[in-house]
Amino acid sequence: MNVFSYFTEQIQLVVKAMQAAGELPDGLELSRVVAEPPRDASHGDVATNVAMVLAKPAGAKPRDLAVALAGRLKDVRYVEGVEVAGPGFINLSLSEDFWRDRLRELLKSGPSALIDDIGKGRRANVEYVSANPTGPLHVGHARGAVVGDALASLLAAVGYDVTREYYINDAGAQVDTLAWSAYMRYLQALGETVDEADFEGFYPGDYLVPVGEALAARHGTALKDAVGGAARGTNPLPEPLVAVRSFTIDAMMDMVRDDLARLGVRQDVFSSERAMVESGAIERCLASLEEGGHVYTGVLEPPKGKKAEEWEPVPQTLFRSTEFGDDLDRPLKKSDGSWTYFAPDIAYHNEKVGRGFDLLIDVFGTDHAGYVKRLKASVAALSGGKVDFDILLTQLVNLYENGEPFRMSKRAGRFITVRDVVDAVGKDVMRFIMLTRKSDVMLDFDLVKVKEQSKDNPVFYVQYAHARICSVMRNAAESGVDTSGLACADLSSLTDPSEISLVKAMARWPRVVESAAEAHEPHRIATYLHELASDFHGHWNRGRDEPHLRFIVDDDAQATRARLALIDGVRQVIAAGLAIFGVDPVEEMR
Repeated sequence: MNVFSYFTEQIQLVVKAMQAAGELPDGLELSRVVAEPPRDASHGDVATNVAMVLAKPAGAKPRDLAVALAGRLKDVRYVEGVEVAGPGFINLSLSEDFWRDRLRELLKSGPSALIDDIGKGRRANVEYVSANPTGPLHVGHARGAVVGDALASLLAAVGYDVTREYYINDAGAQVDTLAWSAYMRYLQALGETVDEADFEGFYPGDYLVPVGEALAARHGTALKDAVGGAARGTNPLPEPLVAVRSFTIDAMMDMVRDDLARLGVRQDVFSSERAMVESGAIERCLASLEEGGHVYTGVLEPPKGKKAEEWEPVPQTLFRSTEFGDDLDRPLKKSDGSWTYFAPDIAYHNEKVGRGFDLLIDVFGTDHAGYVKRLKASVAALSGGKVDFDILLTQLVNLYENGEPFRMSKRAGRFITVRDVVDAVGKDVMRFIMLTRKSDVMLDFDLVKVKEQSKDNPVFYVQYAHARICSVMRNAAESGVDTSGLACADLSSLTDPSEISLVKAMARWPRVVESAAEAHEPHRIATYLHELASDFHGHWNRGRDEPHLRFIVDDDAQATRARLALIDGVRQVIAAGLAIFGVDPVEEMR
């Protein structure tokens, strides 16, 4: 049960009962009536705006209406106290029985079953990573990969039918440069001297060495003979290098998939930009936009900072993106008739719209911030405003090692790879740390500190809570305590404020998951897990100083089972939260 959804329904039922009794007028709009946590926990367990929302349409003063509603709300099951605060807010205090019932519900159903089905089977597409297939993934890609993967799991947890997608940018100049870079490694494999200076403007990482060797084994000198004296970097590619480009892209994508697997990230669909372009998708998209009146031939104003006399006004094919909230209309074709970078992007999103998704989410690096408005405008135009579309931007990750900047990977050439970091700290630590901050906030990641066993390390702190509970359960079983069927345990002995507070923390779980999914902010789960772990560790420490709060109570099996039920609920919630993150809970700390 989402506690606040439940009391929202109860409050709305009270309003309807008052309408039926003639105490309130009919026709009141109840959709804005909500129950939520009070800003100050000392004010109670649930706060509601019902009187503030309904006072004007009901023709009453907010406080007078609040007093009338309070008289009815005190009779709602589990409500122990009602307080009217300020101009008309109502705070509810709930009985201990309510919270013990929430623990029993959690133990019987499991944390996942308590989450409301807000997705209702709607189809969502989450696109993330989508790195150019020009080398291994670097740590910047890792953050987007983890955020996208966790968000996809989060949406699935609340009832969406989720497709996880990777868009392969395998068309354009960067993959032509990749083909030439692989060709240079091929020449090296044949025994020719290629200096590092020769890689200026190309991809220098030695990850292309195996590709060059494979090309040499496959073609011998035939490829060199076919290319002849073509200057390196020639565009368009000489025909013999077209196959090299495809071969190298496949090799790079194998590497990318391996990097993603190391990080515990998966995708259901890998879409090719080249295949889309060659299928005529851009032309079809343009035709659709023209049919809708969203394309015209026009001349753009000079870019900011450029004087009019320095700007050559050239008629271009433009998309009317300003009609959908963008700052200016966007070119779809360059003056030479070739497509702009935006054209395949808009066609790709048109293709996703055509697949029937209700929600599209792209996870981009912050360097793509300039594309947000134009892409949102394009999806609004292509879907007639029927498809929800969000773009999450991920900020940079600053890597340190004992406070010093982490050295770059020689293998990668100019950046730190995902596998460098996974090898250093493990995928679970890397995933959790990447999710401890909102995605658009810069993240500092110290490879040494994230492995420290201290309360300042959020990964350890949460994992330690889970491991501690597993240890208690093992000790209880070894002491002869029946640890099975805890959902049926008598929980009446859970009366201490610290115990009830821990149940309240667990009861927040469904609301946290649902709000995180609705806001597309998986980091909220990390914050919640850390708070829950903190509450548990605090309760554990009280038990060390106050023996009557210890989990295993000599000669009192009923109290022992109740307390084991309490902490097993914590264990289950932590495990469920870590599962959304793709992080394995640990049963023993090493």
